[in-house]
Amino acid sequence: MKVNDRSKSNYRKFMLLWAGELISSIGGGLTSFGLGIYIFQQTGNASGMALMTLLAFLPGLLLKVPAGVLADRYDRRLLMMIGDGCSGMGVLFILLCMMSGEAELWQIYLGVIISSVFSALLEPAFTATITDLLTKEQFSKANGLVSMAGSARYLFSPILAGFILAFSDIKVILIIDICTFFVTIISAAVVRKGIAVKPAAERKTFLRSMKEGWDVIAKKKGLFLLILISSAVTMFMGVFQVLGEPFVLSFADSKTLGIIETIAASGMLFTGVILGIRGIRKNFVKMLSIGLFISGIGMTFFGVFNNSGLIAFFGFVFFAALPIANNSLDYLARTNIPEEFQGRAWGFIGFITQLGYVIAYSLSGIIADAVGSITGGGVGRGAAITITVSGAGLALIAIVISRVRALYGLEKQETVTESSGYGFAK
Repeated sequence: MKVNDRSKSNYRKFMLLWAGELISSIGGGLTSFGLGIYIFQQTGNASGMALMTLLAFLPGLLLKVPAGVLADRYDRRLLMMIGDGCSGMGVLFILLCMMSGEAELWQIYLGVIISSVFSALLEPAFTATITDLLTKEQFSKANGLVSMAGSARYLFSPILAGFILAFSDIKVILIIDICTFFVTIISAAVVRKGIAVKPAAERKTFLRSMKEGWDVIAKKKGLFLLILISSAVTMFMGVFQVLGEPFVLSFADSKTLGIIETIAASGMLFTGVILGIRGIRKNFVKMLSIGLFISGIGMTFFGVFNNSGLIAFFGFVFFAALPIANNSLDYLARTNIPEEFQGRAWGFIGFITQLGYVIAYSLSGIIADAVGSITGGGVGRGAAITITVSGAGLALIAIVISRVRALYGLEKQETVTESSGYGFAK
């Protein structure tokens, strides 16, 4: 098969995988939105929602590094199928608990943990598969589409969940989410048939494989510094992710919340479409800084007003700039990692960068409740102040990034080969 024909064929395979992840993102967003409202209505505070978010996130974070090693040792598409399929068991557990009566908080938390454990297999395998399938020139466009899929949980899920909850209950949402797992498994299975399995390399110990992944990122100063900075960025963004809903729910109903989230997330869709068509071709560090700065400004003003229209607008600004930052960050990291280390390296990158989320998920709810109590404005006021301060911190980091010279050296490194990874069926 000619190189151009193979490139087009592989891009079609990527699009099939992307479509499966898009559907999965919508289903996961439905469940996240529904469970968040369910817990908030039961507890009336931000801490309960923050704890659910933390439990949904922490197991997957802790397993990212070993999952990355597995992605380099075994069939990545098979790992995606196992991760997607088994993570549905956690949602099924919550559904069964609710069908036998009102689910206790601990039951919801347990189901969320189960789902998170198996989802850990998915991310490094999916990220490395993009490198397997595509050429360097296609990375930027592909990441724009991946950003679009990620935005679906904020764009479509909230308004769909709000509509469903207006006429039914959360059990319908959970059933829909469970059905989406079958779609993603099938798409991964179809793509798997067209890609040759990676030939077995020299058998190494698990710890040695992990160390090799760490060495890839630790020995390159600019890459490691970029990862550390990204961890601080995710901390501020995690605050917004946790407290945005309690802030809006403090003065509006779930239907209004769904509309606001949909309008805000359409910013990510708008920019994602543009990047999916054109991509970013140069000045990746500069574009990373600009994207984060605009997101920080949007986040800052999101918490200033109690007006639904203004909140939706600044939410739109926040989300519209995120794909620019994500696209630039992904390119700078991906093109500085050799193909054979993609799974392990991305496992470490995901672990380090997302430690910021752990801090945000652990403390943001507690801080918002405390600030609300001190100011006398309740959880809504506490969430608003915390979001505003975090947005200013994100904008400050964006300025720092633009002045770090070591990051600009990453734009000159291109260690990923032009071919699409290991062998493909002809």
